[in-house]
Amino acid sequence: MSASPFRRRFVVLISGRGSNMRAIVAAVRARSAVADVCAVISNEAGAAGLEWARCQGIETHTVSHREYASRDAFDQALARAIDRYDPHYVLLAGFMRILTEAFVTHYRGRLLNVHPSLLPAFPGLHTHQRALADGVQWHGCTVHFVTSALDQGPIVAQGAVPVLAGDTADTLAARVLHVEHFVYAQVVGWLAEDRVFLGERSPVRVEGVATRSFVSLEGAARQIDVAP
Repeated sequence: MSASPFRRRFVVLISGRGSNMRAIVAAVRARSAVADVCAVISNEAGAAGLEWARCQGIETHTVSHREYASRDAFDQALARAIDRYDPHYVLLAGFMRILTEAFVTHYRGRLLNVHPSLLPAFPGLHTHQRALADGVQWHGCTVHFVTSALDQGPIVAQGAVPVLAGDTADTLAARVLHVEHFVYAQVVGWLAEDRVFLGERSPVRVEGVATRSFVSLEGAARQIDVAP
C-alpha cells in the first residue's frame, strides 16, 4: 500500500463496538492533511465497529483468534495483517486480547492502549469495581505505550473523573468512557502532528503541550488549566 511517508499512518485494533476507535477516526480526520487511519482490524468478525469503519470507507480485516492454535500463531497472523499498512502507530481501542512479548517487541514505541484507570492504580481487570471498593474519590483513564509488563508502559496522558455518591461500577464506567474518548483523541492528534517523543530511559515528552492531564466534570471533558 503506497502512501506519503510524511503522513502518519494508524492501524486501530478493536474487539467490539469500537467507540474509542470512532473518536480516533474523528481526531485523525480533523488532521487529514497529516494523518490517515489506514485500517481497522478485529479478532471478532461480528464486531460492530467493523461495519461502522467500512461505512466510513476504511479498510477492515478480521483475524480470528479462534482459528489459531496458540497465542503466538495468532499474534504472528495479526502482525502480518497490520504490517501490510506499514503503520507509524498501532492503537488498541478495546482490543480484548493479551498480546505476546514478541508482538509487543515488534511494535516497540509504536503500540498504544487506553486503560480504564489512573495508572499505576488498578492495573488489569475490573478497575471500576476496585476503585469503588477502595473508596477513591477520583478515577479515570490512562493512554500509555504498551510494554511487556501489563499496564506499566510509559504514560502519555491521563483523564480524571470524580467518583460520585451512589456510583455503581456501570455508572462510573460510563463516565470514564466519556473521558477516554476525549483523551485518546487528544493523544492521537499529538501523534499525528509528530509531537510525541519516547526516550529509552525517560518519560514521554509531548512538544508544545503544557499539561497532559484532563478532567471531566458534569459530562464536559477539558484540559486542566495551567497557570502561566
